[in-house]
Amino acid sequence: MTTAAQRAAALREQLHEHAYRYYVLDDPGIPDADYDQLYRELEAIEVEHPELVTPDSPTQRVGAPPDSAFEPVRHRLPMLSLSNAFSEQEVREFHRRAQQRSGEAELRYVVEPKMDGLAVSLTYEQGVLIKAATRGDGRTGEDVTANVRTIHQVPLRLSGDAPARVEIRGEIYLPLAGFREMNRRLEADGAKTFVNPRNAAAGALRQLDPAITAQRPLGIVCYALGDIEGFRLPTTHSALLEQLRSWGLPVSELNQPAEDIDACLDRYAALQAMRAELPFEIDGVVYKVDDLALRETLGQVARAPRWAIAHKFPAEEASTRLLDVEFQVGRTGALTPVARLAPVFVGGVTVSNATLHNMDEIERKDVRIGDQVVVRRAGDVIPEVVRALKEQRPADVHRVQQPPQCPVCGSDVIRAEGEAIARCTGGLVCSAQREGALRHFVSRRAMDVDGMGDKLIEQLVGSGRVQSPADLYTLTQAELAGLERMGEKSASNLVAALERSKHTELGRLIYAIGIREVGEVTAQALAQAFGDLQPLIDADEAALLAVPDVGPIVAQHVRLFFEQAQNLSVLQALQDLGVNWPSIDIAAKPAELPLSGKTFVLTGSLDTMTRDEAKQRIQAMGGKVTGSVSKKTDYVVAGADPGSKLDKAQTLGVEVLDEAGLAKELGYDWRTAVPENFPDVVHYYQEEKEAE
Repeated sequence: MTTAAQRAAALREQLHEHAYRYYVLDDPGIPDADYDQLYRELEAIEVEHPELVTPDSPTQRVGAPPDSAFEPVRHRLPMLSLSNAFSEQEVREFHRRAQQRSGEAELRYVVEPKMDGLAVSLTYEQGVLIKAATRGDGRTGEDVTANVRTIHQVPLRLSGDAPARVEIRGEIYLPLAGFREMNRRLEADGAKTFVNPRNAAAGALRQLDPAITAQRPLGIVCYALGDIEGFRLPTTHSALLEQLRSWGLPVSELNQPAEDIDACLDRYAALQAMRAELPFEIDGVVYKVDDLALRETLGQVARAPRWAIAHKFPAEEASTRLLDVEFQVGRTGALTPVARLAPVFVGGVTVSNATLHNMDEIERKDVRIGDQVVVRRAGDVIPEVVRALKEQRPADVHRVQQPPQCPVCGSDVIRAEGEAIARCTGGLVCSAQREGALRHFVSRRAMDVDGMGDKLIEQLVGSGRVQSPADLYTLTQAELAGLERMGEKSASNLVAALERSKHTELGRLIYAIGIREVGEVTAQALAQAFGDLQPLIDADEAALLAVPDVGPIVAQHVRLFFEQAQNLSVLQALQDLGVNWPSIDIAAKPAELPLSGKTFVLTGSLDTMTRDEAKQRIQAMGGKVTGSVSKKTDYVVAGADPGSKLDKAQTLGVEVLDEAGLAKELGYDWRTAVPENFPDVVHYYQEEKEAE
């Protein structure tokens, strides 16, 4: 059986190692919450067994020794740490003790955000910055003057009537935006990324080359005085903070006075609520007795003052065991790996599931099933697995494998080259994708089923009545009329819209079935190249690659879509239910069409057609329509109230067409009403050519 002495010795060893990694190496081995738990356990043992307290116990110091790479700086006054409270009860107990020691029934406080950064001291003589040092072990820190001088928020000279000598204490931190940008660049360079902004700030501040520090967007918040000469102090901490501000030092705008401990707790709740929206990380709040004379009365213990306490937020990070990884299928077919965890309390809730994002992230973090992992939950953000604690990795772990088939519908899963996301190929049959696939299928540019809105699709899918696009064409007026927000007239109109949509075009159908990466332009190109659906289904990769706008990735998506038996069965069902389209005479190859190789941009409103109709007609004649103007644009078609695209066309010297000019390119008289079936412009064009 482990004795108290043995357990205390083991805890001291663990805490020393973790403190060294955290403070010196800037490479924490465990989350802060785990460290706090170990520390509190040691504290409890030492309270119960005072004879076990050793001079080198972590409870008797406030940090870690300075790095030998920097010159040591002896603090004239120790830079103390703060005692931590993790519950309202502990806060009220702190308040009760302060009342008892001070003899005051009412205590006024100042509430400050607890910045998650690196404590520093700034020493000014005659108003000029002469020294900057880290806290180190509280008595001796590291000289980081050259690096601190690069931080723009740190004044090199104080404003106003500065003391002969003054030491300012504050926290250097890295804003979240800067942290994300730093890690993005490191990742792009293949370098090790930082675990959190605190470690990134520490790494930046302790660079041997100040030029590197200067490139990092460090900030600072000042909150206290250390040693001071030649100055009469104010009587309250709140006045002292204003004095710091008058000297040109940055002071947190979130600081707030509190008339009593209840007001402190209210401010804690308010800052916790806004935590996720702040541009920097805070891990709690600090309550400080406002009256400086009372502080002298209250005094301090070995490592912390009795007049202040840090009230920590629920830990955003904790460690637990990764039990398994399951894959969820989203509305677009994307497979997301989800970690199944041994339940752990983090971010104020018990977490048993967390996202792993994608296979690239799993591989980058080298996370394996059976690992001890760090889980993070910030605010209301979905919990995520941050990293594996590899030093604690057991022998029986195994790697995460991407499933070859969709766990929902059994269709093949593919991961296209250059993409991080793996996807299910059963877009027409996969229940996870059903609503999204149906919304796309009935959309205006696809099958154009007027009246088939999102709420109706939710009802039809939720009831199990519609499981694929083909099921839409089996709906009756009677059953539609019985649905929520539907009446006899609406049901009748919808049935009529479904019937009209049966008579479509091949390009629309190809676009409607939702092949990944196949948009309108590519769908039209495929229709023109193969003329009918079956030749497209039978096409090999070489034939697909011969089509304009089709590259290797698109060809792969097309082949995989038609290789799925479930998708083919839906297409056959659509045809059996009357969905039809005219075949296209592929003798007129795209290269032979009058607008082949021409790129158009549309802007403004047209008189005789919508922009969508103009787009379809240009595509049918072999042209390409894009959304932006460049030197490669051949024509900009400008209708009424054109936007900036017209200005850019004129700047670049791109030819501008009005509606009459577009009609001439298309081969019809724009002043004459255009029949509804005009989209078949290829046939129209061919007839005109024959007449000539």
